[in-house]
Amino acid sequence: MSALNYIHPDAKIGNNVTLSPFSYVAKDVVIGDGTWIAPNVTIFDGARIGKNCKIFPGAVISAIPQDLKYAGEITTTEIGDNCMIRECVTINRGTKDKMKTAIGNNCLLMAYVHIAHDCILGNNIIIANSVNLAGHIEIEDWAIIEGGTGVGQFVRIGAHSFVSGMTGVRKNVPPFVKAAREPLQYVGVNSVGLRRRGFTPEAILQIEDIYRTLYVKGLNVTNALAVIEQEAPASKEKTQILKFISESTNGIIRGIS
Repeated sequence: MSALNYIHPDAKIGNNVTLSPFSYVAKDVVIGDGTWIAPNVTIFDGARIGKNCKIFPGAVISAIPQDLKYAGEITTTEIGDNCMIRECVTINRGTKDKMKTAIGNNCLLMAYVHIAHDCILGNNIIIANSVNLAGHIEIEDWAIIEGGTGVGQFVRIGAHSFVSGMTGVRKNVPPFVKAAREPLQYVGVNSVGLRRRGFTPEAILQIEDIYRTLYVKGLNVTNALAVIEQEAPASKEKTQILKFISESTNGIIRGIS
């Protein structure tokens, strides 16, 4: 800790935390053991930062939401363990909708990422440079979003999915898929990522069969789901896909055109 910092005396700072010069840490802040805070980082009230994180210069954590409906309610920004938050990332705290913005463990947020209020991110997520997440977005474990992408409010991005850069995400992206082009559409199963994470060839083949029924055979979503439910062998991946799509009240991305 340096005399050039402002660290509120009531902030809860763990063991072996590095707070570099020109850092600002507000009163209602918790920082876990072993976390490194670079120079010129601003951490506002409501931040709950886990262990062994690295936060780079210019990041602003837990600023109030950029939402005119925000009425000063006490909310949080929760960041898990082993996260890397690169230069000039901004993460706003929640509103009365979810009362928090949350990021899981082992996530990488590259430079200039913006995460708005009430976003809920899982574990092992990679978000590349200059991605903008609007409010109330949910991103499941192991998803990857390439740089320059904008994601609209209330969108869900499924586990193990891959979203191409410089795209606009306006509909939900189901788990295990690759999404690209403009407007955004399904372009295949993220088989490379699944193999890297230990999915068996049999599991990947079944996922590919499910999405072939959904996106390639010319069926509407309702009929495709009925065929998948009836004909696809039981598996946790089948259950995960069907549950995600059935809960997607704002629709899923389109098929290949």
